[in-house]
Amino acid sequence: MPPKTRSYDPVKVRAALAAQVGALRATVHELCAGPDAERRLARPTRLGEWRVRELVAHLALQIAWVPRHVREPLRGAPALSLAQWVAGVGTVAPLLDAGTREYTAKAFDGSPAEVAAGFDDAAEELLALLAGPEVADPARRFEIRLGSMLLSDMLVTRLVETVVHADDLADALGLPAFAHDRQAVAAVVRLLADALAAQAPGGAVELRVPPYAVVQAVEGPRHTRGTPPNVVETDPLTWIRLATGRTGWAAAVEEALVSASGERSDLGGLLPVLN
Repeated sequence: MPPKTRSYDPVKVRAALAAQVGALRATVHELCAGPDAERRLARPTRLGEWRVRELVAHLALQIAWVPRHVREPLRGAPALSLAQWVAGVGTVAPLLDAGTREYTAKAFDGSPAEVAAGFDDAAEELLALLAGPEVADPARRFEIRLGSMLLSDMLVTRLVETVVHADDLADALGLPAFAHDRQAVAAVVRLLADALAAQAPGGAVELRVPPYAVVQAVEGPRHTRGTPPNVVETDPLTWIRLATGRTGWAAAVEEALVSASGERSDLGGLLPVLN
């Protein structure tokens, strides 16, 4: 039986997205205001050849993508679920990389003050959309390269972008932590856990990410009561990093960031679920 499709409260999603973008905005301003801003913008990230400058540009591009395209006519693309979006994003990674590099050269290659101003513009565009009438329409759709999504689901994908890449930014800048919005993290954890269950259906393993998600996945005997024979448990940020390939399974287990018990509990071959 396929896992039950989870729903996300649109009002909570919009509030979480606004808060997450606000936290990112504060970090970008702090980054760009310091005397060593140029050096910090040139720091490498864990995303291949992207510097911090490209990462900030990518975040701005993803934040502004919906408001800049929301009024485009629909072309009849096939319906796309959130689980399908997670599974399909990796197929357009080269296009996203090329788009980010082009956007960086066009709008984010100036002074640190100009970088901060460009990020502000993107944030303001999204916040205006979140306060407007389009997002309140439960039937409103939005098209991307992969297909046609409900606009409310598209905003959930923006939570993924802003949470995952905020963590990338904190890592690149050597920050001890990022002030993620709690509801944003909760939504991203649940979506990525559900994606694992969709990509590896079954009931042999129970994945626990307290306090946000519990799902069953992997082919094999399904437990119905008592302690499951195969249990994986980790914290929210470690799960997000595992599910997106930022952290490797073996390293996370060795560092005791993951507890895995049972002969079927090794999820290394099923990760990441989002590339």
